[in-house]
Amino acid sequence: MMTELATRIRASFARQTMMQTLGATLAAIEPGKVTITAPILPTSLQQHGAGHAGLAFSIGDSAAGYSALSLMPEDAEVMTVEMKINLMTPATGDHLIAEGRVIRPGRRILVVAADVWAVTGDIRKHVAMLQGTMIPV
Repeated sequence: MMTELATRIRASFARQTMMQTLGATLAAIEPGKVTITAPILPTSLQQHGAGHAGLAFSIGDSAAGYSALSLMPEDAEVMTVEMKINLMTPATGDHLIAEGRVIRPGRRILVVAADVWAVTGDIRKHVAMLQGTMIPV
């Protein structure tokens, strides 16, 4: 079962050209939880030299969305209905890690969240929190 789940999510992720542009990769997949990593590239910086909020939002939204998809039937897909982000500190480091999770799996909507961490060596800094709603399509 887990192999089928991972295969389905990896195939969907591969179709997201935005994730390819950002250099993002799937790091972990389990029911209700998905982790995505992305380097902080010179092409994804804001004007002060930190990772752009759009990078944190993009991988956080996808990690949360795939955590929702991981609990859906095989023929389902999900889309974001709404997503809120709290940016807590500049995203400086080597790469970002977005850890998505399902808060409440409903039939019509799923409440999801993600934490985004900036990583330098062994040091992780909590840079953003996202909370939102996904809808099966």
